[in-house]
Amino acid sequence: MRIIGIDPGFGILGWAVTESDQRLIDFGAIHTDTTRDIGKRIYDIHQSLEEIIQSLRPESAAVERLFFTKNVKTGIEVAKTIGAVILTLKLKHIEYAEYSPSQVKRALTGYGRAEKFQMMQMVKAVFKLNEIPQPDDAADAIAVALCHALQTSSAVKISGK
Repeated sequence: MRIIGIDPGFGILGWAVTESDQRLIDFGAIHTDTTRDIGKRIYDIHQSLEEIIQSLRPESAAVERLFFTKNVKTGIEVAKTIGAVILTLKLKHIEYAEYSPSQVKRALTGYGRAEKFQMMQMVKAVFKLNEIPQPDDAADAIAVALCHALQTSSAVKISGK
């Protein structure tokens, strides 16, 4: 199964497409222009994500759930981005799951409070990469996609399918 992992962000949105057998297809980041108004930035995210989906044809999606920070304004902007992501996925008929940062960390390292460096090392090791993917947002998206693959394979094994 081909999975798109998304690390939502307003300025930078990380994305990655993997196969459930732990093959990395492609990854990157969508950058929005900070001089544009919010509506145009949201539209740019939608349009870019739609192009990635059309090109790489994921069958499932995993989105990192918003981790609310002290900066309320940033949290609201990221929430708007998540809305655009979910709408894009629904328009493309792609089912998605959301995972908290601690769920992703637990799935990859066995510890829900793992350090970011540990996560990045696991991504590098699992996908047999020479270096940690950049930017960090893309590496986070790879981790989210891997979390989904691991969760999905566990669910299949448990249900006996």
